[in-house]
Amino acid sequence: MSPMHHDDVRPKVFGIVLSAGAGSRFRGPSHKLTSTLRGRPVIAWAVDAARAADLAGVIVVTGAIPLDLPERVIVVHNERWAEGQAMSLQLGIATAIAHGADAVVVGLGDQPFITPDTWTAVAAADAPIVVATYDGVRGNPVRLDHTVWPLLPATGDHGARSLMALRPDLVSQLACSGSAADIDTMEDLRQWNSSTNSP
Repeated sequence: MSPMHHDDVRPKVFGIVLSAGAGSRFRGPSHKLTSTLRGRPVIAWAVDAARAADLAGVIVVTGAIPLDLPERVIVVHNERWAEGQAMSLQLGIATAIAHGADAVVVGLGDQPFITPDTWTAVAAADAPIVVATYDGVRGNPVRLDHTVWPLLPATGDHGARSLMALRPDLVSQLACSGSAADIDTMEDLRQWNSSTNSP
């Protein structure tokens, strides 16, 4: 019997970029995800960082608005996006299961400053739940091993956060570079567009 190659045993990890919400706090002329940040749509920063990471594939969950996305991502539309983030996460995981995933790394479409290196590092970590931290503060992305998928909420707007609160014994933290700053308001967008520094 020939020896098994490393790639044969490495977990198959997919990225999930949650991008289904209405962005109700953003009072701009367009949805926050399609608004321009330093020359590109906000969503493009998040999706391109995930695509540049060492992942088996990237799933983008859309909802409130159509998004212009690259051909090489797996797009899944959540018709029930208004019911909260948990539904989008469940849909993303169901899609990952259909593609043979062993784990997923979940990020948000409105967080443009998370680097490919962070996506890669979180994906490679080995724990039931791995959460990226920035200067000691928990953020995204979050790695969810297949063993915890049945424990995730099916309804509500908290995604994996409620599970992490209920089961801290499952959670491992990973210090990361970059930033989990999000674009929630027009003021956020103006701030980052007027600054040439990364957060």
